[in-house]
Amino acid sequence: MTDHDVTVLRLGHRPGRDERMTTHVGLTARALGADRVVMAGSARNQTDTVVDITDRFGGPFAVETTDEPKRFIREFDGAVVHLTMYGEPIQDVIEDVRADREAGPLLVVVGAEKVPFEVYEHAEYNVGVTNQPHSEVASLAVFLDRLFEGQELDREWEDPDRVVVPKETGKKVVEPGDGDED
Repeated sequence: MTDHDVTVLRLGHRPGRDERMTTHVGLTARALGADRVVMAGSARNQTDTVVDITDRFGGPFAVETTDEPKRFIREFDGAVVHLTMYGEPIQDVIEDVRADREAGPLLVVVGAEKVPFEVYEHAEYNVGVTNQPHSEVASLAVFLDRLFEGQELDREWEDPDRVVVPKETGKKVVEPGDGDED
């Protein structure tokens, strides 16, 4: 399968309400296989944490901002997927989405506040992970895992300052190359 980029656009951000949620959209995008996140409008302040995690735990992963998210969507050169509980069931469209990613880049739009109808109209896919109210972070995680078929879980990170060592119990974080990563 050709590796075309997957970009996540965080559309909307309610200051005072969405700080952690927006940060978690960025962290989830990074951890589960996307190549970059673009934060729109007032969500721009949440980029620092995602950049810091990428610097400490490795990349590559790009963090960008835009003041014109609708334009970003319109001008995106690839398929647009909008995650919404009102969309088609993920299990019914994921094969088509994967085929579009083989052909070119993919933009995954994750909303916060009410999403403008223009986004629904412009998206090739309005995808519902479930048609029940839930977290946009959960939708993004399930979507990326289905898109990458679990392969993102085995990703190796470049140039980390820290490496998490999986353990049955407890926590262990080491510097890369200290011989204690196995």
